[in-house]
Parts: sequence; structure tokens; C-alpha cells
Amino acid sequence: MASSPHTPLPRIARVYAAVNIGSFRVSAMIMGQGEDGEMVVLGSSHRKAEGIKRGYVTDMTAASHAIRAVVEKAEASANTSVSGVWIGCAGAGLASKIASVEIAIGGRRIDEDDVEHLLFAARDHIQPDGRMVLHAQPAHYTLDGAHGIANPVGLHAEALGVDIHVTLAEGAPVRNLIEAVQNAHLDVEGVVASPLAAAYACLSHEERDLGVALVEIGAQVTNVSVHAGGMLLGLRSIPVGSNDITDAIASSLGIRRGQAERLKCVAGSAIATPSDHREMIPVNGPGEEPDGRLARGADEQNRIPRAELVSVVTDRLGTMTTEISKGLKGMGFSGANGGQVVLTGGGAELHGIAEFMQGALGLPVRRGRPPALRGLPEAHATPGFAALAGLCLYAADEPADIRSIGPSYQPTKRYSGIGLVNRVVQAVREYF
Repeated sequence: MASSPHTPLPRIARVYAAVNIGSFRVSAMIMGQGEDGEMVVLGSSHRKAEGIKRGYVTDMTAASHAIRAVVEKAEASANTSVSGVWIGCAGAGLASKIASVEIAIGGRRIDEDDVEHLLFAARDHIQPDGRMVLHAQPAHYTLDGAHGIANPVGLHAEALGVDIHVTLAEGAPVRNLIEAVQNAHLDVEGVVASPLAAAYACLSHEERDLGVALVEIGAQVTNVSVHAGGMLLGLRSIPVGSNDITDAIASSLGIRRGQAERLKCVAGSAIATPSDHREMIPVNGPGEEPDGRLARGADEQNRIPRAELVSVVTDRLGTMTTEISKGLKGMGFSGANGGQVVLTGGGAELHGIAEFMQGALGLPVRRGRPPALRGLPEAHATPGFAALAGLCLYAADEPADIRSIGPSYQPTKRYSGIGLVNRVVQAVREYF
């Protein structure tokens, strides 16, 4: 629940800092958790990205410089300094799978030791296939094959199982992200897959439980993820984004990228209206000197009909939506098995995009933005900053990861002759 602006700030017990390194911009946020649990934004900042392409570091020095600058600005607005940050990972070939592991209990009552043993056993059953494991989270437990058990301790069963949600990424790009942050003299507290962070910011607990698709449209990468049973079930990374719309405008009208980006943001829309043919929009920005070159189809004052712009936007958006639809279908989220689709990321800020996608996908679509947190500036309360706010919320929630069960763990019971069952399941089919 949001507090009124006049409520005094709670005493801050813990501070979390996050950096989101996108292809379009690098952003940082510092959030404090009050003694009462309330999350408060203490400072945030963003700047144009440098040295990043399609979510990958392409120039280490430029990327580190941008990270350092944005964190210093956030520290100044928060009036506090941070030594470590959580970072988001949107590129790096993100993928996800569910591993199921089961141990025999023999009908007795399950205790904490059984759960520890199960999770310890599950560690050996994560198959990264040469990739880096970003997350390995116990999603929920099964008793004799029955799903959806949040806490099995105290219950009787013949067999206790767990579904582990594993998020994988290519190792080298993630190590480059980590190094770019370390070169900016910051420790990396953790690397979080962008769809997980964004889900923390813009999906309700109920949506994540019942089933929802999250489409995060970045500048150069779109991540499509499906969540149900409180966990991320499936993930597709598509190498297209809102920059593709900008490029299409620039090439179609024969104008500079900067002009195309401004036109897209100021006058672009995914919905055509009857007045678009009559409305003329200037290609040159305020204060921009005309250089004598006219855009294709422009009048002598270098203005174009808004209908021209809308036509290019919807054409490119149609191509992107086809790819998004393929991704959702591939994860079993379509038709009668579909549900709410939430659009987030900077690309979700395009006027009319939710209505366009609702028509194209045939599913209910809404925009997802960060929750109304105290101290969140209006500029950062938009879909483009959902993953950034989500990184801090994720850090504060500290979701369990089975890899944190150390090798020092020794089961006190002897589980002799137990066959561990491991199967990687296409969990989406079980839900949708």
C-alpha cells in the first residue's frame, strides 16, 4: 500500500542497488527497505547506453564508464553510496527449463531434513548443457506426484518431489556484463534474468499463480516469458525490439535515426485514426536547423502526413507481433490455453501498442509498469523501468536457490537404495 507523501520515511533497515544494462540506456536504482518492510526508492538515474548491442557488451571501456556514471548519479540523488549491485541480464541467449526430482519417503512424516536432502540431491540434476545457470529455484513440491504443495513439512507421503525452475544463459556474455560492472568498481551481488526481474515489478501474485505471459520489449531484444504456479515456466528471446521500428521509419522516409526516434516517440502510434491523413507532422525537431533535405513524401516545410508514419510503425509492429505470437504458441500459451498478456519494457511505451497486440494476438493485453513505490520519480514509473525496479524487489525477496545448499550439508538419515528420478518436463503443457 502506498503511503501518503506526508508520511515520514520509515527507518531504513537494508539498502538494495540495481543496474539494468540495456542496448538503449543504462539505468540504476537504489531502494531502501524500511523496518516495517516498506520498499522506498531513495535514488535513481539513467543515461544513454554505450558499448552494448542486443544485450551484449561490445565495448568494455565504454560500458563500464556508462555504468559508473549512472550509479554515481543515483548515489547522489539517494545521498548514500553503494558497493554492490544486482544486475539484469536481457540478452545472452536466455532459456529456461523445469527439472523434476523425487526421493522415496516410505509413508512417514516429512521433516526439514527430507526437504534439505531433496534439494541437495536436485543440485546434481541440473543439466546446464555447457551454459551458465543464472537461477535454480525450487518452484513447488509434489507429494506422490500431486502438484502444488508449497510446504511439505509435517505431511505424510510415499514419495517427495520438487520442480526446480532453471534459467540458463550463455556464459561468456554474462561474464562480460559482470566484468563491466566490476571495472566500474562495484561488486556484483547477483545476476537476474530480466523476465524474472520484470515479473517482480509488474505481475501480481495471483497472475503469476494462475498463468500469465510477459512480453518485455527492449530496444534490440524482446523476451517472451510464461509464468504459472508462481514460477517462470518458459522463456523465448527474440532478437527484435523497438529500435527496429525506428530503423524502419528512418529508411522508409530517408531521414536520420535521431529524427526517426523523435517522430516515433512524439507522433508514432500503433492505431490509425481517420484524421491521420490530414495531420501534418514536422520531421525536424524543435530548434533543428533545416538542411534543405526533405523526407520522402514531405511537403516544402518538411512535414509528412501522420498516416505515413503510422503505416510504417504498424507494418514493422506486425512483423514483431508475428514473432511474439510464435514464441507464445511454442510455449503452449495461445488460443483457449492463453490468458492475460502483459507488455513491458521501453517498447511498450509506444502509443496504442497494447490495443494493437490485443487485436493481433487475440488475447487480453495490458501494459505493465513498476508498482507505486514511495520516492519513485514519474520518469521512472514507466514500462521502460519495470525491470530496474524489479531487480531491487527481487533482491529484497531473496528467492531460494538450491545452489546455496552447500557441500557441507550431510543428511542425518541414510537414504540407501533410493532411485532418484530426474526428468526435464515441458511444464507449460501441464499448465496450459
